[in-house]
Amino acid sequence: MKLLLRTLLAVAALAAAAPAADAGVLVRSAPDCATQSLSRPFTPWLDFAWYTPVAGGAFEAGAPGWTLSSGTKVVDGNEPWRVRGDDHRRSLKIPSGGKATSPTICVGLGHPTLRFFARRVGGTALSTLRVDVRFELSTGTVVTAPVGVIVSGSQWAATLPGAVVANLLPLLPGETTPIQFRFVPQGSAAWQIDDVLVDPWRNR
Repeated sequence: MKLLLRTLLAVAALAAAAPAADAGVLVRSAPDCATQSLSRPFTPWLDFAWYTPVAGGAFEAGAPGWTLSSGTKVVDGNEPWRVRGDDHRRSLKIPSGGKATSPTICVGLGHPTLRFFARRVGGTALSTLRVDVRFELSTGTVVTAPVGVIVSGSQWAATLPGAVVANLLPLLPGETTPIQFRFVPQGSAAWQIDDVLVDPWRNR
């Protein structure tokens, strides 16, 4: 909660200081926000919200559009519930010191949330996975801010819904914001993630 509060205050300060709009890299790379497909993949966890997949976030065809660093790669092994398809078999492994940045996705003003599946590989219970959001100010400057920390064991688990605060800065038609997510291991453990999804409007 403290992390979220600090991020909210930082975003609000940046937004207040930003001058007139000047489209930057995220706005230019934003997909067609009107074509998002929605489903309810988390109903087994009593979450009946509508989610849209982050492009390439099932990792079945590699990680198209993702930026991977320091040994981050697609590996065999899928979350066991296979919410995106019974034939899915792969996930993304991010080693300690690595990073994974998603393609751009649009979110709206209704306090959207991020949810995915994760497991810790090695390390200790003190090893966590930090989730950042990258968003664009009206100046075109891209800013990165932490929005959550995942704590999980060695078994696959659905993460809790995480709030996306960058939706405070609408820059696209229809009051939407282009954002990216970045996943960064903290500590000695590697992490596997799979089926990255966003509730873009939080049950509009």
